[in-house]
Amino acid sequence: HVHLVESGGGVVQAVGSLRLSCAASGDLFGLNGMGWYRQAPGKQREMVATITSGGRKNHADSVKGRFAISRDNAKNTLYLQMNSLKPEDTAVYYCYSDHMRRGVYWGQGTQVTVSS
Repeated sequence: HVHLVESGGGVVQAVGSLRLSCAASGDLFGLNGMGWYRQAPGKQREMVATITSGGRKNHADSVKGRFAISRDNAKNTLYLQMNSLKPEDTAVYYCYSDHMRRGVYWGQGTQVTVSS
């Protein structure tokens, strides 16, 4: 089993910054990749950024140039640096890890609120 715990969310003014963290523990064997999704009220969950086990990164067009995903393998921690935040970035942010033959695990989510 894999346990993911997000932190770092909060309330920030527009154009501000936040850094989200996702601490992973448990059986991390067979990791294919990790990433961040978000879900705003009344909207579907959408991909924000992903990183493969080999370090290849992908960011959604809506956050390119503003957000950056990274990973510290020694700490088993995933990060999302969010700069130039906009009110439309307001959502619950979830991290996930994808494992070979075991599927996807999700964290409990952390709320990010951007005020205008």
